[in-house]
Amino acid sequence: MSGGALADGLIAGAVGTTALNVVTYLDITLRARPASQTPEESAGRLTDAAHVSLGPPKQAANRRSGIGALMGYGLGVAAAVGFAMLARGRRQPTLRAAALLGGGAMTLSDGSLTLLGVTDPRTWRRADWLADLVPHLAYGLTAAATWNRLRPSTPGGR
Repeated sequence: MSGGALADGLIAGAVGTTALNVVTYLDITLRARPASQTPEESAGRLTDAAHVSLGPPKQAANRRSGIGALMGYGLGVAAAVGFAMLARGRRQPTLRAAALLGGGAMTLSDGSLTLLGVTDPRTWRRADWLADLVPHLAYGLTAAATWNRLRPSTPGGR
């Protein structure tokens, strides 16, 4: 994979992750629901497993919050870089790319939360699935549109 394709994957992942966060915060605002604690919980489980001290309780809570958010951005960027590798640097049909990107990011996110024991998707209600699916669809669509916009439309062209 070329450096340009890698950079474009990083950019598409960042744009998609921003869209996911915007849709998530819109949902929080519209439904007046609390923010999810799963990012902080996963950060805590990960740092505990790595035997990393985050400091005194107040500082540790703040660090878990920051680490949880950074992990989300990392997963979003990783999903798009993985897609860029699969796409071999080429533009893709938008809907296929959106499904692969959104599904990939959702699988990475939910899979890591499940592996860390933070959640069990088998126990989720319909509202839980929708609250997870809709932001990942936004991620997939914006990341796919960004990827295709950044990639040359003709071979070798840029």
